[in-house]
Amino acid sequence: MKNVAYILLILSLSATSGCSWMGWGDEETTEDNSAGYTERDFYEKIQDSLGANNWSVAITNLQLLESQFPFGKYAEQGQLELIYAHFKSGGYEEAIGSADRFIRLHPQHPNVDYAFYVKGLSEISQSSGFFDNFIPTDNTKRDIGSARDAFATLTELLSRFPKSEYAPDARKRLVNLRNNLARAEIHVANYYFARGAYLAAANRGRFVVENFQQSPAVPDGLAVMAQAYNMLEMQELADNAVKVLVANYPEHPSLDVNGAFGYDKRLLGAQNSILGKITFGLIDRVQPPAFDSRHIYNKVARNADSLGSESVAGKQGRSIWNRLTFGLMD
Repeated sequence: MKNVAYILLILSLSATSGCSWMGWGDEETTEDNSAGYTERDFYEKIQDSLGANNWSVAITNLQLLESQFPFGKYAEQGQLELIYAHFKSGGYEEAIGSADRFIRLHPQHPNVDYAFYVKGLSEISQSSGFFDNFIPTDNTKRDIGSARDAFATLTELLSRFPKSEYAPDARKRLVNLRNNLARAEIHVANYYFARGAYLAAANRGRFVVENFQQSPAVPDGLAVMAQAYNMLEMQELADNAVKVLVANYPEHPSLDVNGAFGYDKRLLGAQNSILGKITFGLIDRVQPPAFDSRHIYNKVARNADSLGSESVAGKQGRSIWNRLTFGLMD
């Protein structure tokens, strides 16, 4: 029995020493490297981290700087750089929260416009997906809550600081956000057509025409109104929408060469359905009206189409494996 106890003791000691030798079980007991740092030491260390794009270390030290020197010389600048570090690290929620806090605490700060600007950029980034950098996606078909927030933030930036150095870029982004918000309303109207909610579709089209003037979605807004009012048997309102559409956008695909509106024309999904193909056209599902004329009125969409047509010749010789791997393998 005594030998068994000795054996167990030796095994336990070996296991303990083995874990220590392998580095297991050791707890981090390193001292805080920032112990004894002055405010300037902290700030210089933070600048080194920011310059090296080491965002996580910069964020940690910026938070320590604020906690240890809340009223110091670099406190306000550190809060601004914390907003930036959160944004660059992909922590958009944290960047928005830090920006809101800075705006609330320092509404008269000379650089408060920067807080508005980065907050708006963070809200725009929230509305984008991970795969947007790899494959073309349609942001207008997603939840547009973040896009609305960004629109409100950048609008406030321009109204409060029209001469800000960030104003020119904010204006460009507002135009794109405005176009996306208008297009999202058209997508909703198309959905209402599919559900048979024609009054709701008409209201969406009217909202686009009244609130997003000069956006590429306005022609589709007029077409939505015409189609919806026609289905509601409110022909006078439908005719008024058609008149405005003909006068301003005569090339809209819902109009024929004589300017007549094709109420029964299916602008999207016009191809035969799978059921129709299987039954050789004997049974087919009627497609609800849908409107999307971005290829005509949206400059960005037109450019994308032209680039796509120019690259067709280069893509025709690619194998399926090459396409699946985005050209990495063939």
